[in-house]
Amino acid sequence: MPAALDLLRFAHAHPGVTRAEAAARLGLSSGSATEVMGRLRAARLLGEVAAPSAGRGRPTTVLVPHPEGPLVAVVELTHATWRVTTAAVGGALDPAPARRHGGDAATVLGEIADAVRALRAERAERVVAVAACVPATVRGTTVVQAATLNWRDVDLGGLGCGLPLTVGNDAALAGVAEARRGAARGHAVALHLTVEVGVGGVVLIDGAPAPGAAEFGHVPFGDPALACPCGASGCWDVTVDGRAMARSLGRPAPADPRAFAGEVLAAAQAGDGAARAAVHGAAEAFGRGVGALLNALDPAVVTLGGLGADLLASAGDVFSAAVRRAAMAWRRDALPPIVPAGLGALGPSIGAAESAFAVLLEDLVTRR
Repeated sequence: MPAALDLLRFAHAHPGVTRAEAAARLGLSSGSATEVMGRLRAARLLGEVAAPSAGRGRPTTVLVPHPEGPLVAVVELTHATWRVTTAAVGGALDPAPARRHGGDAATVLGEIADAVRALRAERAERVVAVAACVPATVRGTTVVQAATLNWRDVDLGGLGCGLPLTVGNDAALAGVAEARRGAARGHAVALHLTVEVGVGGVVLIDGAPAPGAAEFGHVPFGDPALACPCGASGCWDVTVDGRAMARSLGRPAPADPRAFAGEVLAAAQAGDGAARAAVHGAAEAFGRGVGALLNALDPAVVTLGGLGADLLASAGDVFSAAVRRAAMAWRRDALPPIVPAGLGALGPSIGAAESAFAVLLEDLVTRR
């Protein structure tokens, strides 16, 4: 059983690996690998397809998810939309459309639960767990506070529809995905930051999130006179996104700060000076906070998602200068790489699936 679990975990973590490569990494003989794969195939956990020909030598196979294998239903909730999709062993997500919502908790959760039930009816026993990513502080399956949704103490337990349910903060899960499959892979300590409506993020240690809820967006890096929807004042959150850009432009707070930020970025790129100043202001505030976090956390790499990656791309000089000004002098000649997230908008959903499979794989081998 340990060899079967090791091979399943390796195939999950390294999509596209050949049986020969996996056996060599795990110290399995060819015969043992064949026997273990036979068990995993019979349990409908892994399958094999012929590997592309590499010339001379014994042909091998590529390990792939079994076509009738287990799936995790992945729920992605944002400040404006939701979607339900599935992930198979190996982490691949099925495409699914996003649906807009009005923010009412009971209505939104009812619609999502209906979609999960429909997915279970369609895929039958293949769906073995549900994983959700939400823009909120989470404890267990409860949203403690979601400032952008105006939710407090909302129980998400019904989304499981009778299956095991894991719930996590979207930015933290995106960081998990980057550490395991993206731009932070291979780094012992990584910092992931995402800007959508405010700032979310997580510190990853050897690919796992550090304990505790990292509310980076609510560290008082901002203007103390600015109130935040979380109830505090001076939060970094309100200085780096579409709300900050609207203030710079003398506009009212936008209903959809992320969409508004996209419009301002486009206008700045087209040559609008006021829009460019607004983008630079957000980039400077974001860079100043990132520099402070480098001092506090000493990560080996920083990955940026969402609007954070857009600010890096469109105002990288302003952002980088602000990082350097905020960093301690001894750090400035050896700043860690600060790079766009490799998985983009899929990061939170991939991370949610990863969190579920981390718990499920052993159980799947044992039960099957």
